[in-house]
Amino acid sequence: MTDDYDPIERPRHYCHRGGIEPFEFIQSNGLGFAAGNVIKYIIRYEEKGGVVDLEKARWYLDRLIDEEISG
Repeated sequence: MTDDYDPIERPRHYCHRGGIEPFEFIQSNGLGFAAGNVIKYIIRYEEKGGVVDLEKARWYLDRLIDEEISG
């Protein structure tokens, strides 16, 4: 992938994973808010937020699990 990034439209922390940005993946797979945020934080944690992003992903994953259990 080229290094063509833009801080608004193509932030560097989203431009390193096989050419697809999280937004495109989330949208094309019809994921909801919680699942989309899990994807977003997992993809960017190494380049941006580290453990904090992993904790955010876990928080959203826990919400998603609760939603699935409660129907």
